[in-house]
This record gives sequence, C-alpha cells and structure tokens, in this order.
Amino acid sequence: MATTTQALFREDSYLKAMEARVVGVNDRGGILLDRTVFYATSGGQPGDTGRLRRADGSTIAIAATITGETKDEIIHVPAAGADLPEPGETLTGEIDWERRLKLMRMHTACHLLTVVCPFPITGAAVSEDDSRVDFDLPDSGVTKEDVTARLMELVRADHPVFTRWITDDELAANPSLVKSKNVRPPSGTGRIRLVGIGEGGTVDSQPCGGTHVASTAEVGEIHIGKIEKKGRENRRFRLRFGPLPAN
Repeated sequence: MATTTQALFREDSYLKAMEARVVGVNDRGGILLDRTVFYATSGGQPGDTGRLRRADGSTIAIAATITGETKDEIIHVPAAGADLPEPGETLTGEIDWERRLKLMRMHTACHLLTVVCPFPITGAAVSEDDSRVDFDLPDSGVTKEDVTARLMELVRADHPVFTRWITDDELAANPSLVKSKNVRPPSGTGRIRLVGIGEGGTVDSQPCGGTHVASTAEVGEIHIGKIEKKGRENRRFRLRFGPLPAN
C-alpha cells in the first residue's frame, strides 16, 4: 500500500526546511517521511536535492526526490553510501534553496511563455539554466526577439502568481484550462491544483502541481535562446536566464 506524504510545498513554495518523522525505508533505500518540503519530480520539473539531519547531528545527502506508486507517495533518494535512518526517527530536512529558486523562476517563465504562445503544448522540461516548451505550431514566422520582448513585458508587469484548488467537475466544465495536447492532469481525487497569474488568474490559469515564484517580477531577466523545428508542426522554444544576446 502506497504511503501518503503531506506535501508542504503545494501550499507554500517558499518553505525551505521542515521537521518530519520517518515512516519507512523502501527496498531500494528510498526514505519515506510523513511530511516534506522536497518537491518530487513531476510535470517536467525535477525533484529537489538537499539534506536530512538526524538527532545526533549527522546528515544524509538527498540526491533526488521522486514519486512512488502515487503522486502522494514522495520518496527521498539518498546519495550512494549514505547511512539510512530508522522508522520512527525524527529528522530535519532542508532543500537546496538556490537550486529550487532557479527552478521556480524557470517554471513560472514557462507558464508565461504559454501566454505569449497560446498553442497546444506537446512537451516541456524545466531545468536550472535551460528550459524548454514544445508547441504544436506551424512555421508562423515567430522570432525569438519578439517572443522575448513579450515575455519581458509580462515579467516587468509584476503580476501576482498564486495557487487555488478546483473540483474535477469544474475542470471538466472548463476544458480550455488544460493547455497540453496529449497529457491530462490527474483526476479522481476530487480536486485539481491550479496556478494562476494576474489578479484572479486574468493573465493565465492552468493545472499544475509544481512550485512557482510569487510574482512574475521574481522571474528576472529571461530570453528565448533558440526556436527549434522538431517536426512539421512542432516547435521547441528554449528559455534561458539573462538578456537576449546581441547578434
């Protein structure tokens, strides 16, 4: 039976640390906790790294965080050779905040890109320095200069970014909230997490379980590094931090 972990990051992306109890260690050495601030790999966003501190002061480096049988089972993968805790132990966990913040900024930038380019999404991957979003888009003459300028307009507008929950029925009644062409958000739990941008979600609103910054201004300088053709009607937009380099 899958373990349920209280995912603290779903309500507050800025939590950096927590105290938690070890629920178990699986047969691969993955550590299961009753609660966590560690985001687990999902939806194109990689899982958190960091450390767990035991009562005696020793630390367990966490090399990755993944999901188990369900999205609610979060597994903390220790670095090779790490000593494993015992069930019932109380640990203090701390994520690699500098890395997480970059991922949060990038993830929000990816959502802004879907506003600038309102086409069906065929794929996406968030990383610390070079993220991508793929669109079902014919060669319509879009340029990285134009898309970058429109992205930065949204960033500088300092729109609020927030989360809220809706029911499965509300999502079914508003199918346009789903921007992915082939992937549907998980349903059946009774509620869906939305990430909204702008007052009341006027700029954007879409299902997402990832972590984001609290305002678009926190994204900072961002640009389209490259637009790649990945098929007759598939274009890959690569997002990178910093200003658009001069040609």
